[in-house]
Amino acid sequence: MSGPAGLLRRVVRVEPGEGSALGWSFAYFFSLLAAWYVLRPVREEMGIQGGLERLPWAFTAVFLVMLAAVPAFSALVARVPRSRAIPAVYGFFLVNLLAFWALLGAGGGRPWLAGTFFVWASVFNLFVVSVFWSYMADLWDPAQGKRLFGFISAGGSAGAVAGPALARLLVSAVGVRGLLLVAAGLLALATLCAGRLSRWAHHARGGAAGSGAALGGGPFSGFAEVARSSYLLALAGHMLLITSSGTVLYLLQQRLVAGAFQSPVERTAFFATVDLVVNVASLAVQAFATGPAFAALGVGVGLLLHPALSVVGLLAVAASPTLGLVAALGGLRRVVHYGLERPAREVLFTVLTREEKYKAKSFIDTVLYRAGDALGGWGWKALGGLGLALSASALSALPLALAWLAVAHYLRRRHAALEVARRT
Repeated sequence: MSGPAGLLRRVVRVEPGEGSALGWSFAYFFSLLAAWYVLRPVREEMGIQGGLERLPWAFTAVFLVMLAAVPAFSALVARVPRSRAIPAVYGFFLVNLLAFWALLGAGGGRPWLAGTFFVWASVFNLFVVSVFWSYMADLWDPAQGKRLFGFISAGGSAGAVAGPALARLLVSAVGVRGLLLVAAGLLALATLCAGRLSRWAHHARGGAAGSGAALGGGPFSGFAEVARSSYLLALAGHMLLITSSGTVLYLLQQRLVAGAFQSPVERTAFFATVDLVVNVASLAVQAFATGPAFAALGVGVGLLLHPALSVVGLLAVAASPTLGLVAALGGLRRVVHYGLERPAREVLFTVLTREEKYKAKSFIDTVLYRAGDALGGWGWKALGGLGLALSASALSALPLALAWLAVAHYLRRRHAALEVARRT
């Protein structure tokens, strides 16, 4: 077979009937992450301009917004079919982007506006990506997820390369404010892809699997689903440990960047450069290594490698807390996260019910993610108040990484058991 379909089948183990949906899934994630990475360098610089001492407060604000947003999303999918709920979510964020564009034109540079954008962007990137992966876990079964999620993730990494490249290319021509319109266009494209996938599911599968019907339940169903399932509680603990340990490393990097570079342009260029390097490496891993690694070793390799790397890396940073080493560890963590750990974690959700996929997963991916940020941020602030050195601050995250490794081992074993039960 020649053409794009034939090439796709040589790269990925695509079965008949999956090609078009896989292509739309790839384009969907590409557009979504390209939109985010157009916005990310702006958010990072605003975080520094707002003051490093205020970042724990910003993370707390993000967590509180998530506490309100997740029940609202649960209420939406309880009453509205998937084919309308997902465009409604993305349409809401599109309106937000246009509002920020207008506000920046009317009164850019105001401290409250910079802080508000930092909080909004931190909510945006988690929420829209969580909705995406809930959709993927709903569209594809566990066997398909193992074969295809690595390639779909590569679409996100390709977008994550294109996003900062677009930002660096266009910012001089359109300005920071104009980048919001670029991101809005990319988000509109992601919405279009989601609609095409919904039509594919309806025609290709039919019945309950393709209907995307409203899920029922209440706005706090996600909280309840997690509370009554040991598997979901382990996934929740996994998320808290990932983010709280990562936030300590993030704040350490922000402190070192603020001391190493004096101008906003230099800092923004540094962040964009790190993003480009990390995302190119992640794309290579996802396109060529994720599928073979999962086929040979199972999803456990993605779950266990990330915390194991963190344990070794934190010990190295504690010995030598330099910007180069901290940035390298942060970059490696992100490559392993995007290339192996995130696809593996998404496979863990394919054995759940539809309600758990949309409601419990959204709660874990958003509220608990930002709860981990807040815990890590306040822990960092408390350690700073105690006058601990940077090396000691890095060591403080070591117990979190060790606990994360233990939880990842449990999830690997529990998922295997649930998958067997699902087949029988």
